Amino acid sequence: MKKVLEVKNITKIYKIYKNNVDRLKEVFLNKPYHKEFISNNNINFDLYEGETLGIIGVNGAGKSTVLKIIAGVINPSSGEVLRHGRVTALLELGTGFNDELSGYENIFLNGTLIGMTQKECEQKADNIIAFSELGDYIYEPIKTYSSGMKMRLAFSIAIYSEPQILIVDEALSVGDAHFAAKCTKALRERKEQKMSIIYVSHDLNSLKLLCDRVILLNHGTVVEEGKPENVINSYNFLIAKLNDNEEKISIQNVQNNSFGTFEVEIVDVCIKGEKSNSNVISSGESANIEIKIVSRKDISNMTIGIMLRDKFGQDIFGTNTYHHKLNIDFKADCEYLCSYKMPLNIGSGKYSITAALHSQDTHLSNCSHWLDHAAGFEVAGIEGNIFIGLCRLQPSIDFKEVKLNDRD
Repeated sequence: MKKVLEVKNITKIYKIYKNNVDRLKEVFLNKPYHKEFISNNNINFDLYEGETLGIIGVNGAGKSTVLKIIAGVINPSSGEVLRHGRVTALLELGTGFNDELSGYENIFLNGTLIGMTQKECEQKADNIIAFSELGDYIYEPIKTYSSGMKMRLAFSIAIYSEPQILIVDEALSVGDAHFAAKCTKALRERKEQKMSIIYVSHDLNSLKLLCDRVILLNHGTVVEEGKPENVINSYNFLIAKLNDNEEKISIQNVQNNSFGTFEVEIVDVCIKGEKSNSNVISSGESANIEIKIVSRKDISNMTIGIMLRDKFGQDIFGTNTYHHKLNIDFKADCEYLCSYKMPLNIGSGKYSITAALHSQDTHLSNCSHWLDHAAGFEVAGIEGNIFIGLCRLQPSIDFKEVKLNDRD
C-alpha cells in the first residue's frame, strides 16, 4: 500500500517557566530556570492511502500535539514528518477564520490558508455553502456564529479542499446529530476516493465505525496500535486504571477483553431464545441472558451490567442493575446467577454481549470485571411485522379520511 504520511521518532518537549523573569534569567545567565514537559515521546507510525487512522487517549495523552506537528502548526523537538500530499487539519474550532469577515469571505481566506487556489475557492464556494447548510448566514460575520455554525463551515471547506490527508480532531462533537451524520457520510465517501484520514474522538462508536486502525496514546507515547475494537478495549482498561488507587486492576489475557480486580468474577455468559433454546433468535422473540458469577470476598453495593453490540462493535443497547435500582451484595466463596430477560426487538444480524461488574453506574468505579465479547448470538428472521433497520419501535398506525371545510 502507498504511504501518504510517515511520522518518524517525533518528540516534543515544552519548557515550563514559573514566570517571565525566569525566561530572562535563562537567556542572560546561561543557566536553566525551567522544567521540561514531554508531550510526545518518540512517536512512530505511518498512514496509508485510503486509510482512516484513529488516535485515542485520555486528556493530556499528547493527541493534539502530534496532530499539530503533522499539520505543520508547530515543530517537533526531534524527529520528522514526511508528507506525501496536501494535509488539511480541523483542529481548534475557528482556526484560520477572521471573526470580522463574513462566512463567504472566510471561505476564500481559510481555503487559501489550507492550500486552495483562488480559482478553486471560486469553483467550490457554492458546494461549500450548500454542504454547510448555513443559508443566508453565510453573509454574516463569523463573530455572530455559534460554535456549531463555525464547525459546519470549517468542515465544509476542509472536505471540499480535497486534501490527500484530512485531520479531524473532535470536530464532529460540536453541533447537531444531523450534521454529524452528514459529515460521517462525507468522510466515508472521501475514503472510497482514496483520501486518508486521521480521526481523533472520544466517541468510541464513531471510531469503530470509521477507522481501519487505531493508535492508543498515553503520557505521550504509543502504547498500542491495531484493530479498533482491541485498542478500544485497552483504552477502557486504561480509564478503569485511573480510579484504581490501590493498583488492583489487571488484564487477564492477551486479547485485552477481560480486565478488573477479579475480586468478583464473571465465569460464563450465555444467551438463549425462549422458543429457539439456542443463541440463534428471531427478532421479537424473548431471550434470556445469564451471567454466572463467583465472589472471592464480601463486597456490597455492586452493579451487574450488559452491553449489546452489533457486528461493527457499535453499542446498540446497554443497561445495568444500578439503573434498575437493584442493590447487589456478594459474599465470599459464593456463586451467583444474574438473568436479564427481554424481547430482542432488534434487526437481523450478528451481535455480541459485553458484561461488567463494578460499583455505581459505570466501570470507572471499582471495576471488578469487564468482559468484552463474553458471548455471541445471531438474530435471524422476524416475529410479527417486518421492519427495516436496527430497532423495532412498534408504532401504532392510524389512517382516516379528513373532510375539507366547506368553502364560501
